[in-house]
Amino acid sequence: MTRTLITETISKIGEIVLIKGWVNTRRDHGKIVFIDVRDRTGLLQVVLSPELAGNLHSEDVVYVTGEIQARPEKLINPKLATGTVEMSCEKVELIAKAAELPFDMGKENLDLELPTLLDHRSLTMRHPKIQAIFKVQAVIIDAFRKALQAKDFLEFQAPCITPAVAEGGAEVFKVKYFEHEAYLSQSPQLYKSLLVGDFERVFSVNKVFRAEPSVTTRHLTEVVSLDAEFGFIESWEEVQDMEEYVVRFIFAEVANKCQRELKMFNATLPKLSDKIPVIKLRDAQEIIFKRTGRDIRQEKDLDPEGEREICKWSLEQHDSDLVFISHFLTKKKPFYVFPDPADPTYAYSVDLIGRGVEWSSGGQRLNNYEQILENAKEWGVKAEDIEMYLQSFRYGVPPLGGFALGAERMTMHILGLKNIRESTMFPRDMERIDVSLRKNNTAITG
Repeated sequence: MTRTLITETISKIGEIVLIKGWVNTRRDHGKIVFIDVRDRTGLLQVVLSPELAGNLHSEDVVYVTGEIQARPEKLINPKLATGTVEMSCEKVELIAKAAELPFDMGKENLDLELPTLLDHRSLTMRHPKIQAIFKVQAVIIDAFRKALQAKDFLEFQAPCITPAVAEGGAEVFKVKYFEHEAYLSQSPQLYKSLLVGDFERVFSVNKVFRAEPSVTTRHLTEVVSLDAEFGFIESWEEVQDMEEYVVRFIFAEVANKCQRELKMFNATLPKLSDKIPVIKLRDAQEIIFKRTGRDIRQEKDLDPEGEREICKWSLEQHDSDLVFISHFLTKKKPFYVFPDPADPTYAYSVDLIGRGVEWSSGGQRLNNYEQILENAKEWGVKAEDIEMYLQSFRYGVPPLGGFALGAERMTMHILGLKNIRESTMFPRDMERIDVSLRKNNTAITG
C-alpha cells in the first residue's frame, strides 16, 4: 500500500490508508489506547486495542494501517490540522524501537537546561517547537536568496580555507594545510568583492568562523553568513537601501509562511518605520550619553548595552525596532573600507542593529588598486596573501559595496530566543563541538 502523509488523511474519510512515522505520545484508557503518530506534515490520533499497542512508546518508528474516520463533533481538536479525523487501527508494524527517553518529549515546551537541550540535539530537534525555529530560519535564508535573485544577483560558494585574514585581528582559526599554514574563513568578503569585477552582483550563503574567546548568549565560533556585494554604486547609501529591501523582503516572507511558528513563540516581527533610521556612530554615542549618562563617546563601537539603548531610542523616536549605525572609525575597520572624503577618520561603513543586537555589517569598499595596495600594507596585510583579490582590482573593478547578515541572530531576535545557540542546529563555541567539551560549563553571559 502506498504511504499517505498525515495531513492528507483529512480527505481520506472512509478509506483504509497506511501512515508512517513516530509515536509522539501514548494514552491508555482501559480497553482503548490512543497514540498520536507524527510525520513531517503533522500528527494523527490513532485508536487501537491494548493488544495492538503492545509496548509502544514515544519515538518508536511505526507503520500503521487503518480506516480514517470523522471524529464526533464534541471530540474535534481545533489545535490540530487533522483534528477532525482519527484512524481506527487495523495493523501496526514496529520498524525501529526507541530507547527509554531521558526526558518527557510530549510537553508543549521542552523545559530543559540549555546544555541538556544541546547535548541531546538529535532528539530535542524532534520537538515541534524546536523544529519551528529551523523552519523560520530556512524561510529567512530562502527569502534572502529570492530577494537578491530578483535583483539579478548571482549566487556563489566562497571557500572556507583561505591564505589570508580578510578582517584583520587574531580571532581566526589556523589550520595546517599540507605543508602550509592557512585559515578558516572569517568572511567571504575578499571573494565576493573580486567577483564584482566578474559578475557585477553576487551573494553567498556561507559558513564563517570566528575564534572569539567569548562565552556569551550572542557569540558562536561557526555561523551562517548571508553575504551580498554589488558594483556600480554611487554611494554607501545604496548599500544601506539594498539591505533594507532584503530585510523587508525577509520579514514579508516570514509573515506569509511562518504564522504558526511565530504563534508558538508568541513572537512578532520587528517594527519598521517607512524608512529604517540611519545615525552616525558618534551621534548614537552622544544620544546614549544624554539618555543614560554612560560615556562611550570615545569607543570604536557600541557595546552591548549601547546597542540595546540605541534600539530603545529608535523605537521611541522612529517606531522602528531596527536602526542603521554608520561612519565607524576607518582604522578600526578592515583595509578595504572606503573613507569618507569629508573626514577620512571615518569610513563609509554601516551596521544594522535590531532589537538591541548587531544583525549585520557592511558599507562601501575601496575600488582603487593603488589605494587598496597602500592600505593593505598599512594594515599589515601581505600583498602575496591576497594576490587573487588584488588581481581583480588590478584589471578594473567598479565602485562597490555590500553587507553580511547573520542568519542565527536574525532567527534569534525574530523569535525572541534567549540564546543564539537555540537558533543553531549544531552550535560550536569555546566549550562545545556537538556535545559539551567540559563537565562543568562556564556560565554563558550576555
